[in-house]
Amino acid sequence: MELGRLFQGCRTYRRFLQEPVPEEVILEMLDNVRMVSSAGNHQTLRFVAVREPETVERIQPLVKWAAMLPKEIGTPKKHEQPTAWIAIVKTPESGPWSDVDAGIAVESLVMTAYSRGIGSCIMGAIDAPAIAKILDLPDGYSIRMMIALGKPACESHIVDVPENGELKYYVDENRNYYVPKRSTDELAHII
Repeated sequence: MELGRLFQGCRTYRRFLQEPVPEEVILEMLDNVRMVSSAGNHQTLRFVAVREPETVERIQPLVKWAAMLPKEIGTPKKHEQPTAWIAIVKTPESGPWSDVDAGIAVESLVMTAYSRGIGSCIMGAIDAPAIAKILDLPDGYSIRMMIALGKPACESHIVDVPENGELKYYVDENRNYYVPKRSTDELAHII
């Protein structure tokens, strides 16, 4: 897939078809993430992929969806929930740059997923201690973020920021997402 199309298409998806994420896609994601940059090449993050349906379902009530939307619109219904999760885990060795490492890692994971037809939602509003218990993480390990995964059951589009400057994403009557993005000229310049 051409890189620009990958960046345009790899949006947040919050509704999923109830089809399993293929194991080979998860394995490709995990293999790619091990090759990305990390501060000092310390590689202190760990990743836990969850595909087992009962565990996937136990995680669902421990995350909060779409902060800018009413819960009844932004939260996936039972038949729209993700079919897999990936936990981004900090280890006792994780240092002050581990959040930067996590951002780099997450981008690799979601881009790989999207290139294989899998949608994602990066989630920070989570009950990390409760999820860590479900995943049986060792002492000193903590979850930094979760990624919800599944075959998209909605569309997600980039739109220009309206004249009033509003950056809130919104949904249409079919619950497809529209995400305002600032122009390149507004965000960057070349010296």
